[in-house]
Amino acid sequence: MNVLILAAGYATRLYPLTLNKAKPLLVVGGKPIIEWLADNLAGIPDLETIYVVTNDKFAADFEAWSQGYQKRHPEFRFKIVNDGSKSDDDKLGAIGDINFVVTQANLSETSLLIAAGDNLFTDSLADFVAAARDTEVTVAVYDVGDIEAIKKYGNITVDAEGIITRFEEKPQKPEGTLAAIALYYYSPAVLSLLRTYLAAGNNADQPGLFVQWLYTRKPVKTFQIKGRWLDIGSKETLENADRILASPR
Repeated sequence: MNVLILAAGYATRLYPLTLNKAKPLLVVGGKPIIEWLADNLAGIPDLETIYVVTNDKFAADFEAWSQGYQKRHPEFRFKIVNDGSKSDDDKLGAIGDINFVVTQANLSETSLLIAAGDNLFTDSLADFVAAARDTEVTVAVYDVGDIEAIKKYGNITVDAEGIITRFEEKPQKPEGTLAAIALYYYSPAVLSLLRTYLAAGNNADQPGLFVQWLYTRKPVKTFQIKGRWLDIGSKETLENADRILASPR
């Protein structure tokens, strides 16, 4: 199994903090956001390569980070992929980037763990992977516990077996507080559908939109994340995450 970390956005909502530094490289709780994610991959069996897809502006920065991290964690193998975009205007979008890496690196024959580079998890992702390995597709979910907060995310409903029965991005009238988050396990059968999705002219940006399209065509399993999940989308959420993670747990 390979891993793909999505880190090609420009995080314009966080300017000027992200004008010259990619959001996943911002330090939160004493280390870069992407490092929290990488640390939580430890202990997952049979990991091959961790791909980090980024843009032309920040590719060298991620290369430097990955080299330093790999020296401290020689069990990991990183590959930085430059999607060629130079600004927010010509970006490929998250779904476009997934398809770009799958095509460029010839990853269509093996399963892929995909995570947004600005997602912070406090617990290992080993349980998620263990549960997902026997499925065609598994999406991580998290109960945000707040009817107003869920309006910013993909709101889902699941059946008794944890399969998605309803998916609505940024709902005005949410049904519950369960959010689908940007952590996915895709088998080769699902990766092959990325091209179908994009060829139909669907939105290439938000990764959850592919899941919203997919669940009506194929059973999509879910796994509820344990521990904390922190989404860094604004200066306020960045500062809040720093406070939470800097304090002893």
